[in-house]
Amino acid sequence: MRITVTGSVATDHLMTFPGRISDQLLADKLDRVSLSFLVDTLEIRDGGVAANITYGLARLGRRPLLVAAVGADFREYGERLADLGVDTSAVHVSATQHTARFLCTTDPDGNQLASFYAGAMAEASAIDLAAVLDRSGDTDLVLIGADDPAAMLRHTRTCRTLGIPFIADPAQQLARLDGPAIRELVDGAVHLFTNEYERELLLRKTGWTAVDVLSRVGTWVTTLGEKGSRVERGGETVAEVPAVPAATVADPTGVGDAYRAGYLCALSEGHDEVRCAQTGSALATLALSAVGTQTYTASPDAVRRLRIATYGPDTADAAGALAGGLRA
Repeated sequence: MRITVTGSVATDHLMTFPGRISDQLLADKLDRVSLSFLVDTLEIRDGGVAANITYGLARLGRRPLLVAAVGADFREYGERLADLGVDTSAVHVSATQHTARFLCTTDPDGNQLASFYAGAMAEASAIDLAAVLDRSGDTDLVLIGADDPAAMLRHTRTCRTLGIPFIADPAQQLARLDGPAIRELVDGAVHLFTNEYERELLLRKTGWTAVDVLSRVGTWVTTLGEKGSRVERGGETVAEVPAVPAATVADPTGVGDAYRAGYLCALSEGHDEVRCAQTGSALATLALSAVGTQTYTASPDAVRRLRIATYGPDTADAAGALAGGLRA
């Protein structure tokens, strides 16, 4: 199965604050917040959700197609991804804008304050996904990740028109999108990815109930941080998949993207959703052990060993495995 991943490409500026961010927030002054954090470290890393996911897929031996808008400063970044096995032929290079920037401060509890500058990502809506997929010729599944909102909507419409299965992964763009746009992005997706907060935000903005969502998507995957993930299908038993224990916790940034890469890799191999979630959790733990979103190392064997050590060789079936594949 060939997977196409659309979404942001960015440069991450990752900082660590030795205190607790929550201790700096005063309940009676939240209407006038003015905070400055003296951070201990600064790491500048390659990132962006689409690039992070394709990085993870490439680490597991897949050759995903990356569809994104970047600046001229992407050259070395793109060469590194291509050397790993990511197909960057569909990346749009802006003539005027820099590649997007992500700035994030993390405290010892894993709480984060972040800002995102779109830059060249604002040109992603100019990408003709239909033409891209026609050139690539062999895409079986498209993940539509956080990106310029107009691009997300255009890519979703293209997948519907062409009859190509798509995954909705709106992530941080849920805060910017309104209810009708979110409903359009989600309706008909073979998979929907959210974290716990995004799940509640999606329900509030769309006005849907969880039952409504599950009547419109094939599988809803909710990541739960250190508690693992939840896999749901309409009318079927909910599967709670524990996280793979982390030997080292270095940086939570991009862990959710690694989870998605592991999940998609297992999905492309025909495994059911529970086994996919277990594989995603294993890759997420490897990502958690490194600072930055594309600095961890992984292999199919390493992920398999972690999965078996945590869940056993047959736990996917014992967990009440949900039917797999790309069913809508």
